[in-house]
Amino acid sequence: MSDEIRRKDAREKIILGGLVVKAGLKNADKSFILGCLIHAAKLDINSNEYKNLQKIGQHSFTDTRGQNDKQSRS
Repeated sequence: MSDEIRRKDAREKIILGGLVVKAGLKNADKSFILGCLIHAAKLDINSNEYKNLQKIGQHSFTDTRGQNDKQSRS
């Protein structure tokens, strides 16, 4: 594997890990996180569940406070 491919792979993993942290799942059980992702991967992109989850994610990206800030105030 070339250095460029390794760097791209590492960057992708860092970005995906950041999403887990942003979602407030940093300390969640790894099996739970993987189960959520597998469930999400099986969703039909036209389903209401997919669309609702997408809206939640879009809202989180536009919320400058971030999900973790909300949880720390709870």
